[in-house]
Amino acid sequence: MEITSPELESADRIVDLWVSLAAGQQEHGSHLLAEENRRHIRESIVRRIVTDRVLVAREDSILGFVMFTIQNGRYEEDLKRGVIENLYVVPDYRSAGIGSMLLETAEQHIQEAGVDVVALEVMAANELGREFYREHGYVPHRVEFEKHLDGLTEE
Repeated sequence: MEITSPELESADRIVDLWVSLAAGQQEHGSHLLAEENRRHIRESIVRRIVTDRVLVAREDSILGFVMFTIQNGRYEEDLKRGVIENLYVVPDYRSAGIGSMLLETAEQHIQEAGVDVVALEVMAANELGREFYREHGYVPHRVEFEKHLDGLTEE
């Protein structure tokens, strides 16, 4: 297994994996539409390939990927923050250490950019995902709340 920066020719394979990731997250309550975002995510992946902000796990084919960025917010902060945006491993290859390798390599790239802390999001209902990140030293920092407004009426 090799963790590398992909070439532009790999963009469509990474897009297919991202669509699988987005579709799978719907079972955990994600509102993100998978196939409907294919064009947009392809543009994003191409940008990340060019800027070296995506890595792939490759054996004979690409079996997983991680996307990351260095946060440049609108506000001044007391530290520099990196963000793991997406991490995905093909289901048949999970629990083989590929996700850990992708995450650790992305963290190394982020650290080399002078970042102090790495953040990521995981769906609250995704217990396996939350446990994976806890095992890698991640702890809750912020909590996002959501409320559905359907059924509310004005009086």
